[in-house]
Amino acid sequence: METKNLKRSGAVNPWSILALLTVGLLISFVDRTSLSSALADKSFVQEFALTSVERGWLNSAFFWSYGLLQMPMGWLVDRYGVKWPYTVCFLLWCIAAALTGMVTALGALIVMRLIIGAAEAVVIPASYRWLGNNFDESQKGLAVGIFAMGGKFGPAIGAPIAAWIIVNYSWQIMFIATGLVGMIWLAPWLLMVRNDFPSKAELAVAKRRASSVSLASLLTSPVVWGGMVNNFCYGYFTFYCMTWMPAYLVEQRGLSLEKSGLYTFFSFAGIAIVATLAGWAADRIIARGHDAVFVRKAFIVAGFIGGSSVLLGVFAQSLEMALFWNVRSLSLLGLVTANNLALCKLTLIPKQAIGLNTGVQQVATSLAGGVSASLSGWLLHASGSYDLPMMVIFAFLLIGATSTVILLQRKWAPKITESP
Repeated sequence: METKNLKRSGAVNPWSILALLTVGLLISFVDRTSLSSALADKSFVQEFALTSVERGWLNSAFFWSYGLLQMPMGWLVDRYGVKWPYTVCFLLWCIAAALTGMVTALGALIVMRLIIGAAEAVVIPASYRWLGNNFDESQKGLAVGIFAMGGKFGPAIGAPIAAWIIVNYSWQIMFIATGLVGMIWLAPWLLMVRNDFPSKAELAVAKRRASSVSLASLLTSPVVWGGMVNNFCYGYFTFYCMTWMPAYLVEQRGLSLEKSGLYTFFSFAGIAIVATLAGWAADRIIARGHDAVFVRKAFIVAGFIGGSSVLLGVFAQSLEMALFWNVRSLSLLGLVTANNLALCKLTLIPKQAIGLNTGVQQVATSLAGGVSASLSGWLLHASGSYDLPMMVIFAFLLIGATSTVILLQRKWAPKITESP
């Protein structure tokens, strides 16, 4: 199977393309989260005269356009391939990220965030479409874990770099630099990945295969809804950390902007490492003959419960213990990352609908980002403290653990409605 898929992908081996997809995801997260460092900078906040509520809405703008286009992008890559849709969208979001450093009005700033969100909507559906076609079940956990590292090392690397550029230069230079440097990625992408835009005959086959699992079949499956609940609960915590953690560490815990970037790095590096190890460990257990659904569910539940230790950071009296629980809770959430993605987007989903289902799942993830950013800003404004926003995170993590146990069952997976 792997050899056949290898020829279809046009790559030396599928792990090379996986590495490229991982770096692409990393760049997308650098560009989407660079704003959080700017929002912790007093000069940026004063430039646009932002209140806490407005900071929340500005953080959330990306996620509304990102979420709106998830299903259309999934539909697109299921029928028209991965390479060229990804290429066009990648170029568009890099340009918009760079232009963010040149805007002078709040309205223009919001427009740039909406463009970045719309263009980055292709990343996850396209990537999972490629992974689903090129890796076996016993490889999916590790493959998804490696891929997910891009989404964790993006903010881990991006936060300290963005903070350093802002402190030493300006927020304008930070946006321009992070946007333009990312374009280097396009060269290996165009050289290594085969043009998979289908011919008319291939397009007809792709349309028939994609239509064999309807949107109605997806939306009536408890597995799909369980995946959406999990993605929302997981995403609520991770996007809070991406959008509000630097400001929390500066405003409530008294760290400098540079040190806040450093501790953001530790948190996201932790979740990335744990996610990869957990995906690999689950693969090894599955390869020994254990049920894939049961194994991945066990890791997911353990991760949600481990992540709920974030609440201990709320009540920590010392800075050291608060930082410890922040890093530990997000790191333990890594037990969820690869196994939840593999289970909800690959293992329990027919290959014909991976792109569309991923788009559906990402709507929940995007909603989590928008709600987390804006609701946390409102709760901060209402309470004057970051304690209440973090208590809400605790509640959502417990909901995720419950959803995993009840809804993610093989018998409720989407059905193929048309014979091959």
